[in-house]
Amino acid sequence: MEMNLLKKITLLFCLSIGIIWQSNAQNTRITGKIIDDETKVPLIGVNVVIKGKVLGTTTDFDGNFDFSVSLATPITLQFSMVGYQTQEYTIDENNSSTDIKISLKEELLMGQEVVVSASRVEESILQSPVSIEKMDVLAIQQTPADNYYKSIGYLKGVDVTQSSINFQIVNARGFNSTGNTRFVQLTDGMDTQAPALNFPIGNLNGPSELDVESVEMIPGAASALYGPNAFNGILLVNSKSPFEYQGLSAFAKVGMNHFGANTEAGAPDTPQPMYEASVRYAKSLFNDRFAFKVNGSFMQALDWYATDYTTDREAGRQGNLSFNPGSDYPNTMGDEASISAAFLANAIQTAFSADGTQNDNSTFASLRTLYSGIMFQGTAPKDNQNFTDYLAFAPNQVVSRTPWEEHQLIDYNAKNYKLNASAHYRITDNIEGIYQWNYGSGTSIYTGAQRYSLSNFSIQQHKLELKSTDWFIRGYGTFENSGDSYITEFLGNQVNEAFSSNNTWFATYTANYLKYISRDYTPAELATLQANDPNAYINLQEEAFNAARNAADRSRFEPGSDAFQAAKERSLESGTVPNGPNFADLTKMYHAEAQYDLTNKIDFASIQIGGSFRLFDLNSNGTIFPDTVGNDISIAEFGAYVQASKKVLDDKLKITGSARVDKNENFDAVFSPRISGVFEVADNNNIRASFQTGFRNPTTQGQHINLNIISSRLLGGLPEYAATYGIGSDPNIFTLESVNSMINNLYATGNFDESLLDNENTLNYQSVQPEQVQSFEVGYKSLINKKLMIDAVYYYNQYNNFITQQRVRKAQTNPDGSPNLGSLLQGNADNTFQIYTNASQQITSQGAAIGVDYAIGNGYTVGSNYNWNVLNTENAEGQSFVFGFNTPEHKVNVKFGNRKLTDKIGFNVAYRWQSEFFWESSFGDGVIPAFGTLDAQVSYKLPFKTMLKVGGTNLTNDYYIQSFGAPNVGAIYYVSLTFDQLMNR
Repeated sequence: MEMNLLKKITLLFCLSIGIIWQSNAQNTRITGKIIDDETKVPLIGVNVVIKGKVLGTTTDFDGNFDFSVSLATPITLQFSMVGYQTQEYTIDENNSSTDIKISLKEELLMGQEVVVSASRVEESILQSPVSIEKMDVLAIQQTPADNYYKSIGYLKGVDVTQSSINFQIVNARGFNSTGNTRFVQLTDGMDTQAPALNFPIGNLNGPSELDVESVEMIPGAASALYGPNAFNGILLVNSKSPFEYQGLSAFAKVGMNHFGANTEAGAPDTPQPMYEASVRYAKSLFNDRFAFKVNGSFMQALDWYATDYTTDREAGRQGNLSFNPGSDYPNTMGDEASISAAFLANAIQTAFSADGTQNDNSTFASLRTLYSGIMFQGTAPKDNQNFTDYLAFAPNQVVSRTPWEEHQLIDYNAKNYKLNASAHYRITDNIEGIYQWNYGSGTSIYTGAQRYSLSNFSIQQHKLELKSTDWFIRGYGTFENSGDSYITEFLGNQVNEAFSSNNTWFATYTANYLKYISRDYTPAELATLQANDPNAYINLQEEAFNAARNAADRSRFEPGSDAFQAAKERSLESGTVPNGPNFADLTKMYHAEAQYDLTNKIDFASIQIGGSFRLFDLNSNGTIFPDTVGNDISIAEFGAYVQASKKVLDDKLKITGSARVDKNENFDAVFSPRISGVFEVADNNNIRASFQTGFRNPTTQGQHINLNIISSRLLGGLPEYAATYGIGSDPNIFTLESVNSMINNLYATGNFDESLLDNENTLNYQSVQPEQVQSFEVGYKSLINKKLMIDAVYYYNQYNNFITQQRVRKAQTNPDGSPNLGSLLQGNADNTFQIYTNASQQITSQGAAIGVDYAIGNGYTVGSNYNWNVLNTENAEGQSFVFGFNTPEHKVNVKFGNRKLTDKIGFNVAYRWQSEFFWESSFGDGVIPAFGTLDAQVSYKLPFKTMLKVGGTNLTNDYYIQSFGAPNVGAIYYVSLTFDQLMNR
């Protein structure tokens, strides 16, 4: 009975609120027309919104607008459109709500852009407390790049690195990588990182250019507002609202690439077609209370070929030979399997007794049988010497399997399918509810510790959000599916194994080497030759190495043959890591956050508060993480922040302070403050200074990875992984750099020198901790006569607990506890580890950038920016860490264009150049040569709201690479047609 009474009271209360709301509300119909001030042509798609509310509409194909609101006057309308001056109109007793006439003036809005990302609230880009770049919808439409996402590289202070034709990684201010975990990308507020990789996946599941409204880029630390990983920068991609951008739009693009490709390295001998298409539809219903949009896009192209078959990642092993039998090239697969010929000869020796007869107690029977069969075939050793006496002449030289070229194994048929949809409902005049779904799938290539084929992968996001002018609450989930993705090096090794097992191949190689040198020399004569004529002995070795490889590779599969293809298919069907090359990753990430802007509730300052929760649910089925059945792994993170800003000195100085605290369940809490000041020295002339902090938690892989990559094992940096493999406790574990020094000395002298081994750094191993940066920045931004924009910045960064990886190798232990030095000669996943840790030294870097943009007149604009970045810290002596700054010291962008050369024609030209720099990564190290590219496009307006665009990137077709082992990127020439119902005449 009490419950029924409660229900009646609640119902009566709700009805009372409704009656009061209806009685106080005034139904007002708002109608009018908007035209171009100069041409008097009606403008389509102008945003008409109620200032301070979520209500509004857009003009139709005749420039008209018509909607109703339940608001009392006065009502202020805002009329805005990219490329035009924003106007306001107040409906009151003096101004009618119907038949409103508005003329908008076209204007180049240089320096007048509004940005959100810098402070999480709207502000003028001139008043931003930190460096920020923005591309609006017109810049996106007019980009000469074949894809708008690639044009982000034109922005000041930004680097874009390609692993694949459809996979680009954005970075800023150093420490670039092909998987940038020090950078955050948000699409409509959703973090686009792949949960198992923890870096943004470019635009593989983001909106197409038809649905992108703006892109904002902050180069620099931003953890005070955005939390973990907002370390070197943050990118915000904002899609178009279906309330503001309605109707049908579509585009189709056809291009060509692979002009003049390196056919000798396997690349195509004719240009290859590229296809891209997209369609978008949005509609507002129920008096602009409800709106929806749907997007679909598709691209397909033959990927760029990676063809570095000469840069030897193991060059230090070759000793005095003119070539390296143990070479490991970036874009060859299968040569990761290697072994020392001397080490194998020692194993063979244990299969025989001193007089060459069989050792019945030997555990190497199959090896002995194989070796004996080869040695006794054909010609016997000179003077019928005992063949086991030649085992001592097996060289202290690592030998690797004969590899396959990357294109023979990896899937170069790049594809990307994307679907995006959202539904928006204006619950009240102040609150909008949103459901959004983003889905992307396809095939691409990613460079990590190895080259990975992301074949038939997918990633999708679901978001629910409530937002108002003062607050928002959103929650979303990211769900990835690795599909048929695989480790290409693993596949190459298994195809080799299908032809001949590693044991058989290496034994055959070693036996044929010794057989070759035994034909014309007795053991005594070989010893004399080695001592008295080293050059002749080296020549004999090289001949023997070549003969041995030819013998071991006899009847090897021909690439592309039926036998090769069958072996490849069997391997791809053999299962997941560690049994086969495939992944089985279904990792998920859940995120919730909220923010409230108190500015309209208090008078003394502008204050925002917010918080977030994130949960990673690792589910790689044991292929990346040790998350096997019964060993579920999850990682929870919490964060909260506050920001306050205040204008003082007659509003000339704006001071902003921010602070955030984040806690990951595996690490201590991290405090991230930011303080900044913007001083207006004159109208549209501002000086800014800031102290910012950033941090990043070790990634999910940095915490939990346990992955066999054949030549080594990748390990997470949490204490349990080091303990499992004895890192930090076993004295017979040495840094890989010191092991290589010992091996190189062994090749040169023939003797093991244990004193070259370093176990001090491994015994002092520390488990990984969050990485932090303190950034000091000063800048100047000026707009002169609304035509000349100058933006200059200098930064200095200090990094503490810099996250890196330490490479170590574990020796087998002799009965007396000493290390078996011979066991260090070969590396595999059982004895060689690459484990996450932190550098003990503080690292510093600095840089500067300046950009100048000038509106010449008559629609012409010209601009240029210069970027300078350097790493101040050198690796301390004895340390084996890889910093991977991976950033050119000098970079220049120049652009020139006119989007309305005539009423129908527009053009844009961009030139980029960067200096040579050195690349370091777990995949390999090498010099990236300097390069420059010229991009251009010409657009022409056709009838029926259609735009023709003809253009090209890297027009001169000078092939270049952007990272070690990356594909060679040449020219793309394209033609596109875009139809848009909102396109104005």
